Amino acid sequence: MLEEICLSREVILIDHTTGELEAKHFAIVETTASAPGPGEVLVRNRWFRVSISTRLMAEQGAEEVKGIPFPPLNPGDTLADGAIGEVVQAGRGCDLRVGSLVMHSLGWREYAVVPATQCKVINTPTVDPAAWLGHGWTAYAALTQCVQVRPGDTVFVTSGAGAIGSMAGQIARLLGATRVIGSTSGQEKAQWMQTELGYDAVVTRDGGSIREQLAAAAPDGIDVIVDMVGGEQLAAAIEQTREGARCVLLGALTAELNPRNATLKALVEVDTFQLILKGVTVRGFSADEHAPTLFDAWLRQVDTWQHEGLIWLPHTTIKGLDNAPYALQEACAGRLKGLVMVELEAL
Repeated sequence: MLEEICLSREVILIDHTTGELEAKHFAIVETTASAPGPGEVLVRNRWFRVSISTRLMAEQGAEEVKGIPFPPLNPGDTLADGAIGEVVQAGRGCDLRVGSLVMHSLGWREYAVVPATQCKVINTPTVDPAAWLGHGWTAYAALTQCVQVRPGDTVFVTSGAGAIGSMAGQIARLLGATRVIGSTSGQEKAQWMQTELGYDAVVTRDGGSIREQLAAAAPDGIDVIVDMVGGEQLAAAIEQTREGARCVLLGALTAELNPRNATLKALVEVDTFQLILKGVTVRGFSADEHAPTLFDAWLRQVDTWQHEGLIWLPHTTIKGLDNAPYALQEACAGRLKGLVMVELEAL
């Protein structure tokens, strides 16, 4: 009953950030969960995703960004992101049953009142939160709908240890890529990417010239670029492309995680003659535009790959709402690997 669970806690932004995002920029407050209205459900959250895009949305003057499924944050606002939880109460006229497990967009809180139309029911005996909350489906959609990986391709994935990149490298291989190269911050992550994710080579920000490293890692050129970074890495990759190469842009971490201020301006100097002479295509892509059809296709495909032992869903799980701001701080600082999610204690 609602009266037994009316107290809830949630994470709010204290003030707009300047510089690096830290746990101290957030607070955990106690609230009262309201009863669901007509067509709504009250959900007790069990897991929620931590996205580095929160850094951009917590900046003063932040604007709505296509592809980021939560709004700009003002002081006092509760954070939001993808979550999985159990329906504990259903409002009048709602078809969802109490006990149903659903995915929705109001994480960062213990309880959420959500319109039933914004819930996706999880009809499986067991749930792998990393498959549902992770960005594997973004990588899958990009590599099957935006740029098609062909047998024998050399693929370069920037931010290869991140939530998208840790999946994109594996998926590219499963789709036929012969050589998969990634980028990351340093040698510790590079070794993890090669050992655990199967990358053939990794270039690092602390390893000297990105252009020289990439030329050595892909001496015969690059066929597919999956870019989440922009800046020097994107420019170097385009220089190394082969004729007919395809490039998909999924993010711009050089702007989102700018140490001075997060911004929507991700400037990069590219030799456009290389694009023209080689017939290179460059396309921005947002998987959210293709949901839910592609998401359902991803769930079917990843289930098959997992049963066959062909794919791993790398993730970092932080326990407890109290540690959620720390998880965001560490994710934005690049110290965590794969999908980052928070698991809430049983209430």
